[in-house]
Amino acid sequence: MPGTRTAPTLQALAAELAVLRPRMEEVSRSIHARPELKFAEHHARDVLTGWLAESGFVVRTPAGGLDTAFVAVHEGGGGAGPCVAVLVEYDALPGVGHGCGHNLIAAGGAAAAIAAVRALPDHPGTVAVIGTPGEEMGGAGKVLLAGAGVFEGVDAALMFHPADRSMTTQHALAAAHMRAEFTGVSAHAAKSPWEGRSALAGAQLFLNALDSMRQFVPPTARLHGIVSDGGQAPNVVPARAVVDFYVRDGTAVSVGALVERVRRAAEGAAYATGTAVECSETGPLYAERRNNAVLAARFGATVRALGVEIGPGAPDSPAGSSDIGNLSQLLPVIHPYVQTAALGTPSHSTAMRDAAVTPFAHDRTRVAAIGLARVLADLLTEPEFLEAARAEFEAGARSAADASPADAPAAPAELPELPGPPAPAGRTLRA
Repeated sequence: MPGTRTAPTLQALAAELAVLRPRMEEVSRSIHARPELKFAEHHARDVLTGWLAESGFVVRTPAGGLDTAFVAVHEGGGGAGPCVAVLVEYDALPGVGHGCGHNLIAAGGAAAAIAAVRALPDHPGTVAVIGTPGEEMGGAGKVLLAGAGVFEGVDAALMFHPADRSMTTQHALAAAHMRAEFTGVSAHAAKSPWEGRSALAGAQLFLNALDSMRQFVPPTARLHGIVSDGGQAPNVVPARAVVDFYVRDGTAVSVGALVERVRRAAEGAAYATGTAVECSETGPLYAERRNNAVLAARFGATVRALGVEIGPGAPDSPAGSSDIGNLSQLLPVIHPYVQTAALGTPSHSTAMRDAAVTPFAHDRTRVAAIGLARVLADLLTEPEFLEAARAEFEAGARSAADASPADAPAAPAELPELPGPPAPAGRTLRA
């Protein structure tokens, strides 16, 4: 017998979330209390998949070659229909734990999917919850899962993010995750430093070069990094130094042009200090985000109906980067923000971490979950809604393809290859 194609009312979804609220908060607090870094989120995966399995989802883990990824699927028995995925993130940050509030993303996303299938048990199509590990620190979990085919057959993907304000849409920068590894020659730093070549000096000069470049890159660009290895002892000239850094800008095309300039800066720093350098990418490039306006508008209307003010983010406001940008180039996606902390609370901070387990944060996560459940249920039951989202996505793809190359930053002029630095007598440097 075919299932219903009538979406549940907002009141019905809210009632389901009221029942699920205690478990949602329990899951959130459990993940928050045991922060796990990218691709090591075993506890979070187990907590989430256990809850989903109890709720009637068929769970598969590992997924896409990632040990802490999972796919949880609910077939409603209502006949053919779309596959709509709710995405959950659950990795933490070094030093600040869940300073990005991924415990709320995880618990709220799972609650949204469970609420939707409880309110619409005989739904058509498929409801999926996809656990996407490794979003932070360039892990690119979603990119890796997409490459493994996990998102094949998915018609739309939904998630929300905690923040200090509520926004239906917000742009995100493309980002390259880079490493510059300098190689020099070790020597005694007091007795014979002239026999050495300091890799750390090369790294320092490179960072100074990045500082000097900032005046001459677009205002949307961001260049930032850390010295992750600067030597082992102060009385040894460091033979190895590593700078991990990000290059960000509005589009993947402009990031590519900036990366070439940054590589040249690293090569110049190496030449000036008599060292060698190797630049590499530590993970896939994050693409800019394409927000689906049709889906975002439905989410926003639902959240406003629940008493929370929300609107689109300012197009020129500061932004970060996320691997959902890559996914947004493949299918309709939303990534709205719901306020879970006081206005002005910075992301990736201890203040945001502490805010992520407050009653206010869990109240607002319930609101976000209702918004996601509303969009999910409507996609399953309103074919015209999904068609409108697809049309908006395809129009955006055509617009991006038709963009003039003149709009992209000019590539750096070709420069002659720099000769290798001279090596001290009796020493060799890696090319």
